[in-house]
Amino acid sequence: MKIRKRAIDIGFEIINYMFLTILGAICLYPLINVFAISFSSYPAYVRQPLMIFPREIDITAYVRIFTNPLLLSSYKNTLIVTLVGTAISVLLTVMTAYPLAKSKVKGSRGIMLYIVFTMFFNGGIIPTYMVVKSLNLLDTLWALILPTAMSTYNFIIVRNFLESIPDSIEESAKIDGAGHICILFKLIIPLSKPVLATVSLFYAVANWNRFFETYMYITQRSNWTLTLLLREIVSDNADIMNVTDPTATETVFPKTMQCATIVATTLPILFSYPFLQKYFIKGIMLGAVKG
Repeated sequence: MKIRKRAIDIGFEIINYMFLTILGAICLYPLINVFAISFSSYPAYVRQPLMIFPREIDITAYVRIFTNPLLLSSYKNTLIVTLVGTAISVLLTVMTAYPLAKSKVKGSRGIMLYIVFTMFFNGGIIPTYMVVKSLNLLDTLWALILPTAMSTYNFIIVRNFLESIPDSIEESAKIDGAGHICILFKLIIPLSKPVLATVSLFYAVANWNRFFETYMYITQRSNWTLTLLLREIVSDNADIMNVTDPTATETVFPKTMQCATIVATTLPILFSYPFLQKYFIKGIMLGAVKG
């Protein structure tokens, strides 16, 4: 027997949906506006700056930025930092969380307290910079990968998930003669795909959007990442993206160049979410709830 909803409940749902729809439109509008401007001519932008659909389609800005060696090198550096950094971070997180997820390891409680301590206190900007400098990592991509190789928050999620795996699975593998390394890579990691997909997404987004470390450690333009390049363009320095082409007959205005660069640098990371979405919620729940 179906229970009829009261009028007050129906009214609440309608108001709730309206509020969420308006909030979603407010959050989505700036991205749509930037996308529309990037594909529009500059005179069309001047006439209608708040457009949501492209007017007088013009892809000159995209042609210009994708033939610019500075953008190409920034893309390459960002991909290296994202892929290599994410792989190292996930591997380090799993190899740290696996032994500490077992209560039989001596001193695990003290090590956990030491690791969690870093969530509240760190070495500070200047000491960290001096360490990076002493290791000769300045102006290298390794300065963007190694100092932030493991997140304590992601480590706790993975550790809680590994604790939920029954000990009987490992014990049966040990009876068959498997060692800890074999158990980790052939048994634990395949069983941990949901939580590993989740933390991989966290690490990938963090590495793709890494700006502060790039601004502090990188000086040569050849080692710039997309975030630093985007910062230079958005800060009214879009001329650095203009390619000197004596045969070019069309002028690309700074505003159009800014919007095209924003779209080109942000869409790749947005497209990664749908592929990992099926693991995302499941991984968060399994890693955060300890039963």
